[in-house]
Amino acid sequence: MNFLAHIYLSGDNDLITIGNFIADGIKGKDYKRYPEDIQIGVLLHREIDTFTDAHKTVRMSTKRLHEKYGHYSGVIVDILYDHFLAKNWTKYSTIPLDIYVQHFYDSLEIHYEILPLRVKKMIPFMLADNWLLSYASIEGISRVLDGMNRRTKNRSGMDKAVNELEEFYNQFENEFSLFFNDLVTFSNHKLKELIRKH
Repeated sequence: MNFLAHIYLSGDNDLITIGNFIADGIKGKDYKRYPEDIQIGVLLHREIDTFTDAHKTVRMSTKRLHEKYGHYSGVIVDILYDHFLAKNWTKYSTIPLDIYVQHFYDSLEIHYEILPLRVKKMIPFMLADNWLLSYASIEGISRVLDGMNRRTKNRSGMDKAVNELEEFYNQFENEFSLFFNDLVTFSNHKLKELIRKH
């Protein structure tokens, strides 16, 4: 899953949420250098990624893209699924998306010192283009895919994946809905388990 889903699945604890958000930039056991709640967030992130990669519905989505995008298919599906989460946000949260996102941005500012350098470098771009809120529109997703393609030095062709999003929109949305219900149940259970262990 991509940023918005990871943030949403972290519950109400800001440090767990930040840990989940920064997890991709923390290798191996380095997470143990961080405060306990951040550690829980990192471990939750890894559990979510493992569950997502193995899920049969996610594999249906990635298979649709695989011939054209190869091993980038999974990354693309993560981004597309964030679009459907943002678009259908009111199904999952009573807090309006713009307010929810602003709270998260404020939390990043409060806890800025604890963030890895790689994340600190990314945040100005994230805030300037309001990535999390922009996911709700196809135009916003198109910009995200374009940025990801540039980061692969245009090798991935990910900027073209908006065409598949539009062509198979209903299929992707149905697959997201099926999968996300399973993921919410899994994440809630796993988060309670991690908190109990720590």
